[in-house]
Amino acid sequence: MIATAPSDVTPVWLTDRNTNELVDAELWHGIVDRNLADWEAEWIPDLQRRLKLLNQQKVERRFWPQSRHWDWRDKLREIERRLANLSFAIVAQDMTQAMMTIDLTKRARMPGNDGQHLVYIDFLEAAPWNRNDLAEEPARFGGCGSILINAAIQQSILEGFKGRIGLHSLPQANSFYANACGMTDLGQDATYENLRYFELDSDSARRFIEKGRGE
Repeated sequence: MIATAPSDVTPVWLTDRNTNELVDAELWHGIVDRNLADWEAEWIPDLQRRLKLLNQQKVERRFWPQSRHWDWRDKLREIERRLANLSFAIVAQDMTQAMMTIDLTKRARMPGNDGQHLVYIDFLEAAPWNRNDLAEEPARFGGCGSILINAAIQQSILEGFKGRIGLHSLPQANSFYANACGMTDLGQDATYENLRYFELDSDSARRFIEKGRGE
């Protein structure tokens, strides 16, 4: 059963893309019913509206958001009884702005860290209105991606994994993980839909935290 309240809440700040001012937000430790209700009532209709605009603009489907088929309720249902899977959500202005799920059972692949424990990011997605790849409308809030990457790093440190994280990236997000997050691109993974696999080692994780890197 999906929880009705997060296990913990951490204050964070997003950036209003129109004013460049900081906006108070919360990092919820655990995706709960409220977040899934926001996804169903607000994210899905907004995404469909934006996809309609892309279609009207005759944008090729290969440029459409590659996470558009994700079903967050199904994802949470799959992991809700697994102690090794955790989830996070960002809430601001009484609305869920982004969500992420992680897996604590995966191992590192980078030379020098091969076989070491890490936090693996299964899924990470910002609300449609916080993305730059959906029609021509400017993103509302910036910082969702970097806040969730930082949350994964902090969980890695808490678990004793020294900040190591890994993930398979959808092609549209490759640049963010490589350039904004400073993750190492370990190439396409033939066992995982040929998606590129990225890792962040402990030194790069420390630099990410110190510099506050990300979008």
